[in-house]
Amino acid sequence: MRRRALVCVFVLLIGSFAGITPASAAADTQAEGCSFPVTVTDATGTEVTIEERPERVTTTNPSAAQTMWEIGGRSQVVGLTQYAGYLDGAESRTNVSASFGVSVERVVSTNPDLILAPNASAGDVAPLRQAGLTVYHLPAATTIEDIRAKTTTIGRLTGNCEGASEANAWMDANVDAVRQVIAGVADRPTALYPLGGGYVAAGNTFVTSLIGLAGAENVAARNHTQYPQLSNEVILKLNPDVLFVTENTATIAQTEPYASTTAGETNTTVSVRVRNINQPAPRSVVSFAHNATAQLYPDRYDADSYVPRSAVTMTPAETATTQTEPSTATDTMGTQERTTDASGPGFTAVGALVALLALVCVQQVRRRGS
Repeated sequence: MRRRALVCVFVLLIGSFAGITPASAAADTQAEGCSFPVTVTDATGTEVTIEERPERVTTTNPSAAQTMWEIGGRSQVVGLTQYAGYLDGAESRTNVSASFGVSVERVVSTNPDLILAPNASAGDVAPLRQAGLTVYHLPAATTIEDIRAKTTTIGRLTGNCEGASEANAWMDANVDAVRQVIAGVADRPTALYPLGGGYVAAGNTFVTSLIGLAGAENVAARNHTQYPQLSNEVILKLNPDVLFVTENTATIAQTEPYASTTAGETNTTVSVRVRNINQPAPRSVVSFAHNATAQLYPDRYDADSYVPRSAVTMTPAETATTQTEPSTATDTMGTQERTTDASGPGFTAVGALVALLALVCVQQVRRRGS
């Protein structure tokens, strides 16, 4: 069971870039524009042909839904999962979630022209294709560059190339702005993102890329990869300076072994939204980067560092000319996203419940991410 649960977590953000090479997909998009039909090879090695711009798109993980919102394709989305419920207007779309994964029956009921299935939905692809549906399986995204390529690919598949270019330009502008904030900082804090039950995010993950972007070092990435379960002794040896916590783990710094680390003893935490640290998509990158950097470097960070979507200008070479729907994405760095208050609802693992609930916690991360 433990190995099965770990596999569930590993597919969240980690996987090979089999089939399509995202960088080449981006280049092809600029060369071809957004004309249809289009044939692209997905992460399963399957050639997926889309004859015309899809009017009905169903997403099987929240990162793809978030991306559709950011590139101006929200009106095309007819189905999404429960963890995308925070998106404006999501309540009017069909919830295709099952108790674990997605419901094939619910997906079929949306009558989709295209299904966007990110890496965490790998197990759902085969039955959806067996149902006669067109599925594009996206590769895992573990870096900012991967997210840029993923956004470009989704824009190409859905006829939203211009919106994808705009979303990427907005993300890149804010990534550059945050990097300028921390430029020259030599002594960067070590950090850890605990999930509960000893599980942490380590190397080769989207989480580690975000932590690095915000100006900290994920100490678990030095000798570990993916989402390992570490012993108390190992966590104490890692001894992070700061803990990244979410609304689900707000009090974890007060529990052992974290309470006996430097982060726990000094009560040094960075509070971020679970969707921003777990969902590899443009809005997540922007929101996390500014919120986390503001907390890590309050003396260096200035609210004016944030670059609004409206301030990003595009050159003709960066845009396609066949966009049929203007971008409906709006700026998202409001006060709730910028907050540096580490207090809030969470859970405290008590006694034997830690061991029993650990795998459930990890499974929840899987469904909320990718």
